[in-house]
Amino acid sequence: MKTVLITGATSGIGFQLALDYLNQGWHVVACGRNEKLLSSLQSAYPNAETLQFDITKAAETRQAMSQMQSKPSVWIFNAGNCEYIENGHLDSELLRRVFDTNFMGLVNSIESTQDRFERGDSVVVVGSISSEVALPRAEAYGASKAAVSYLARTLQVTLKPKGIHVSVVYPGFVETPLTDKNTFDMPMIVSAEHASTAIRKGIEKRTPHIYFPSRFTSILRLIGLLPYRWQNALTAKLLKG
Repeated sequence: MKTVLITGATSGIGFQLALDYLNQGWHVVACGRNEKLLSSLQSAYPNAETLQFDITKAAETRQAMSQMQSKPSVWIFNAGNCEYIENGHLDSELLRRVFDTNFMGLVNSIESTQDRFERGDSVVVVGSISSEVALPRAEAYGASKAAVSYLARTLQVTLKPKGIHVSVVYPGFVETPLTDKNTFDMPMIVSAEHASTAIRKGIEKRTPHIYFPSRFTSILRLIGLLPYRWQNALTAKLLKG
C-alpha cells in the first residue's frame, strides 16, 4: 500500500487531499491541529494514521513526526495560513504569525522528516501564485510564500542528486475556510476538489511546478514577466477589492 504524509490535513486543500488519497486506497498520514477531525478520519478510514501537532512549534513537530508508524513515499507539506495587511500599514506581529506558519512551519516539518526521505520519494511543497506577482493586501502572505518558493526550488536542486523529486505547487484562489473569509473578488476561484485533482495529477507525473487554475495562473505568470510598474498597474485592475 502506498503511503502519503499530508500536513494541514484538517482543512481546505489538505483535507480534500487526505480524503481523495484515502478513497484511492492509500495509507494516509494526516497531520494537523484539529484533534476532533483527525479522530473522525481515523474512525472512518482504517488506512488513516493521524498526528496531532502545531507546525509552528519545532519540538512538538519533531516529537509528533517521531511517532509516525509508516514510511511515506509522497510527502505533501501543505499547512499554511493567510492574514492580510490593510492599507499598507505593516504589522510586525501579523507578519511574524504568517511567517511562523507558512515558512518556519514548513522548515520545522521538513527538518523533522528529512532523514526519512529516500531515493524515489516525492516531496511536495504547496506555495502560492502570489509569490510570483505583488498583489494588494498580500504583503505578509505573498512574502512568506515567496520564501517558501525559493526554499522549495533550492531543494529541487540539492535533493535531485539523492534521487528525491521535489514539486512546488502554485495555486490561485481555492474555495477553503481561509478564502471564505475574503471580502474581495477572487477571479477564477476553483473548488478544493479541483485543487486536489490538479495536485495529485502533478505528483503522479512528477511535474516540478504545478500551477492551477491554468488560465488564472498563466495570466499572473505573464504579468510577472513585465516591468514592475506595469505589473502593479495590471494586478490592480485584475484584483479589485
